[in-house]
Amino acid sequence: MQISTSQLYDRSTAMMQSLSARADKLQTQISTGIRLTAPSDDVVAYQKLATLKRAGANDQAYTANINVATSVLAQSDTTLASIENQLQRAAELATQANNGTLSPENRKVIGEQLKGIVQDLVGLANTKDVRGQPLFGAATGDTAVTQGADGSVHFTGTGESAPIPVGDGVTVQANDSAARLFGGIASGSGTSDMFAIISTLAEALTSDTDATAAATAAATQAGTDLKAVLTQVASARGSVGARGARLDLELDRLSDTAITRESDRVGLEDTDATAAITELKKMMTVLEATQASFSKLSSLSLFNYLS
Repeated sequence: MQISTSQLYDRSTAMMQSLSARADKLQTQISTGIRLTAPSDDVVAYQKLATLKRAGANDQAYTANINVATSVLAQSDTTLASIENQLQRAAELATQANNGTLSPENRKVIGEQLKGIVQDLVGLANTKDVRGQPLFGAATGDTAVTQGADGSVHFTGTGESAPIPVGDGVTVQANDSAARLFGGIASGSGTSDMFAIISTLAEALTSDTDATAAATAAATQAGTDLKAVLTQVASARGSVGARGARLDLELDRLSDTAITRESDRVGLEDTDATAAITELKKMMTVLEATQASFSKLSSLSLFNYLS
């Protein structure tokens, strides 16, 4: 017969404490649904989980950037469409002005309408985006264009805005500067821009000098130049659309990646309820058997044996 000793008590107590702790941990995992609560639970899995969480946080930031860039591009397209409408109206007026039978008064009326179009174009060019920044702003400057007291329009700032990161090593140019969009137009007088083209025609039409030949010549040149401007703006809208489509693809990629990452996370971090419950039942059976065995053995003593 075995005799109760300090070693028996220590070993049995340690075993029951270990079993009880394991059972408590399983119960916590089942109730919270979380298997990993500390690196010591599974070092390798915990490190993989940390990597997944960092990647997830990065992709959330990229997704937010994509949403901003998409909004800016959509606003650019809408604004450029409005600018196209104004340019088409200016082209129509240039065609009307290219008529030698018009009276000076009629030419002045057309010229004043063109001046109004320039004002509208300045307002559109200085549109603010969803971030409160100039939609067509350069890298520097608080506005895209400025208009002097004499009506002349000048581009503000230099360079292009920084691209927006939308993925690991992937960026997109959300907006273009007014100088790129509306300037650099090859004209008969050199390089011009849409504001100067329309303003020059307006000035020629509103001049007090009754110079029909000069007015029609200016209208002819403006008509040609405005076609170039419209072509450039249409090309810009095509570029905006292409960048928007690229963002849609990038957003889909991030969404697919997030689904895969979540599946990996669940496998690493979440509790397998069925397996955990089965293990808990086994653990409780072992613990109860150990407790019963310890209770029986601890009741034995040398005195009982001798008696």
